[in-house]
Amino acid sequence: MTEETIFSRILKGEIPCDEVYSDSLCLAFRDIQPQAPVHILVIPRKPIKSLKETSSEDKELLGHLLLISSAIAKEQGLVNWRTVINTGAEAGQTVFHLHIHIIGGRALEWPPG
Repeated sequence: MTEETIFSRILKGEIPCDEVYSDSLCLAFRDIQPQAPVHILVIPRKPIKSLKETSSEDKELLGHLLLISSAIAKEQGLVNWRTVINTGAEAGQTVFHLHIHIIGGRALEWPPG
C-alpha cells in the first residue's frame, strides 16, 4: 500500500485523533462520524489496504487487532457490540487502510446496511 490515506496521516501525527489505545502494532481512536454512542476504529500501523490484501504473514497482526478490539469494547463498558471490517467500496469501505469498527452502546439491528 503506497497511497496516502487519512489513517496513514493520523499514524504519522499529521492529523489529530481522539485516541483510545495505542501500541506498537495498532492505534484505536473514536470515529469522527459515529454511528452509535460507541464507535471506535482500530487500525494496524502496517499499511494494509483491506482484508483481501492480507496473507498468512498477517495472522498474528489480525489476531492482535481482534483481541485489542474486544478489550477496548469491554473497557468502554459494552456488553454487546458489533465488530465490522468493510472490504471494498461496494461493501462500504471508504478509507483504504484496513480498519475494524467497534460499534455499540445501543441496540443494533440486523441486517446492517
